[in-house]
Amino acid sequence: MTQHEYIFVAVSIILGLAITRLLNSVAMLIRVYERVGFHWASVLWSINILVYALQLWWVGWDLRGLEQWTFLEFMTLIFASVCIYGAAEIALPMPENGKLDLLKHSQGLGRFSAASMLVYLLIGPFVNLGMLHNPLLPSLLIPAVGVLLMALVIAFPKRFPALTIAFSVYSLVILLLTA
Repeated sequence: MTQHEYIFVAVSIILGLAITRLLNSVAMLIRVYERVGFHWASVLWSINILVYALQLWWVGWDLRGLEQWTFLEFMTLIFASVCIYGAAEIALPMPENGKLDLLKHSQGLGRFSAASMLVYLLIGPFVNLGMLHNPLLPSLLIPAVGVLLMALVIAFPKRFPALTIAFSVYSLVILLLTA
């Protein structure tokens, strides 16, 4: 087993838990659909989180060429995975008694999902520059756009639907660049 394979077992477990968490939340909300005020922006937000979990898994393959890993690099990928898990955990509300409003959740407690994504996006330059040896300017500017979007989601929760659309466009660009 290579060092890459060994490290990505841990990363895969955490990302798998994040995906499981999102899918479980969706299933639980569907079960109590009569009490849920669905909103497209919250659903789109959750899809974005799922995309980032899969994108980190995908980018991990590019790291297979890294011959000697440091503990800092290992911990960085684990922390990035934990951030994705945190975003997935808070992306959708848990069904409780009473009516659930997905948009209200996203504008309130759901902002912690954006905070977790903000931290994840701050990790990007380290991976892009230090591990993948990508060019400096794109490695700094592209994550900076995502960080700005997450800061706006946190600071202006009433603009969550419009910012979710902007984040989705940003996510598509990220997918095109890393595919």
